Amino acid sequence: MTLAIILVIAAALALIFILGVAVSRNLQVSAKPGLAQRIQPIDIEAFRNLADPAEDDYLRRSLPASEFRAVRRQRLRAAVAYIQVARRNAAILIRVGQAAVAAGDLPTAEAARQLVRDALWLRRNATFALLGIYVALAWPHAGFAADPILHGYLHLNNSAMLLGRLQNPSAVVRISA
Repeated sequence: MTLAIILVIAAALALIFILGVAVSRNLQVSAKPGLAQRIQPIDIEAFRNLADPAEDDYLRRSLPASEFRAVRRQRLRAAVAYIQVARRNAAILIRVGQAAVAAGDLPTAEAARQLVRDALWLRRNATFALLGIYVALAWPHAGFAADPILHGYLHLNNSAMLLGRLQNPSAVVRISA
């Protein structure tokens, strides 16, 4: 029994190590120009509606059980799409922030560091939210928490706008619609 526990712990640590290496290689600074143009804006209000527990409760009360499960799964798949776009945007902003840290003055470098912190936080929470959604897809009555993603994305939007204003005051940077 003890050997099995040790093997499970060793496997979990190996997985964490492998994921850490993969993420760190993915987050290396990219010198590609136009990286910020690859950001896809997200309709925050539509995502907020998909993630609203009150909306799910209303649908649960209004629809027959089989219909509710089908609608719930469609809504969860749409939420997955929003979260994946948020993760991609965060990855792009990590690269933008890393490049700005290396090339900027002190206020710009601090804004870039904050942007990178916010983007890393959002990517981590998005991964956990996706796991919760996949569980909810299997069990439609299970809940999932999208509030950290919504708040994190809005905070990331503010950080990106601050860095954009510091780097180029005439350009507008928005990652939400």
